[in-house]
Amino acid sequence: MHKPESRYVDKKAYLSRYAHERLLAQREAPARVAAEFSDEWFRQVQAELPKFIPFLIKECGLEFRGRVLEIGAGGAWLSAEISKLTKVVEVITTDFSPKLLQEQAPKVFKALDANTAKITRMPADFHQLGFPADYFDFVVSSAVLHQASNIVQVLREAKRVLKPGGQFVAIREPVWPLVKIKSRAKMIAKLVATGVNDRFYTLSDYKEFFKQAALPCEAKRVSLSSGFKYYVDQMVNGLTHARYAFIATKRGKSAAEKPRLPLARPR
Repeated sequence: MHKPESRYVDKKAYLSRYAHERLLAQREAPARVAAEFSDEWFRQVQAELPKFIPFLIKECGLEFRGRVLEIGAGGAWLSAEISKLTKVVEVITTDFSPKLLQEQAPKVFKALDANTAKITRMPADFHQLGFPADYFDFVVSSAVLHQASNIVQVLREAKRVLKPGGQFVAIREPVWPLVKIKSRAKMIAKLVATGVNDRFYTLSDYKEFFKQAALPCEAKRVSLSSGFKYYVDQMVNGLTHARYAFIATKRGKSAAEKPRLPLARPR
């Protein structure tokens, strides 16, 4: 049965004062697109990255539901996986780049068999989101925060558009490990060559960003392995791998948690 195509909504003049046309040009540079959406990346998209969703649900206790916003989506593999969850009713997929949303995201949706009827794609600047306050149940991102010109501003915007009790989930951020490793310089050189900024942060840095945004956050160590390798990864994570899921919750009770007032008795 043929699935409906995800909807694309075009927007003009959406870049904030934190972004500019040069940043957009870097995002859409052919060399960077080729590196970011290589055959190896698509292999990871199909074989490895979907493992994050079961981890977030089982190990972090998350229950994705309602309306979900992805920021800095790029190829939007995370939107694709979340769209397949039963309790999610709508996914808004955003990125600086209209080109990535129009050309790369549909390929990923097809490869991952996304529930495209739930997905709307639109360009947006994560520093200044064009959505009303208290609108989303979840805001999610994958390898996005470290690319922001102002991380605290991004977190404040995520907090603004979240409903009370809503959660912001950030995964795959390059967190500096405690142990200096030779591959660090190679990683920086590779990312800078493809147009990604060279700002990298420690776990303490990220915690401070969330604190400044007044968005209470918990950093969960990530291991997508099983068996003996799981325990090995748990021991070295934070020393060399430095893989975390940042889960922040906006203060306040959700509508479902608020006590209902008793109905007035008819006179």
